[in-house]
Amino acid sequence: MTESMIVDVFSESIKTILLLSAPMLLSGLLVGLIIAIFQATTQIQEATLAFVPKIIAVFLVLMFAGSWILNTLVTFTNEVFNLIDLIIY
Repeated sequence: MTESMIVDVFSESIKTILLLSAPMLLSGLLVGLIIAIFQATTQIQEATLAFVPKIIAVFLVLMFAGSWILNTLVTFTNEVFNLIDLIIY
């Protein structure tokens, strides 16, 4: 296995990590922004008001995108396992 192949595997793994974590992160970001605007306009500074909706949003996105995430991870893992022959020789 050459150095360029190793770099390709690592870059592909980082791309996969970013792609799979993006839905949860973006939903948490969006809900946090909406709650922050709501808190700024009403001047309610309650910590649980910002925390609980984010958890619920991330959980819902994980529930709906879970099968896609799992399929993408299985595909990536199969590709990496197929490269084992190249690593050994």
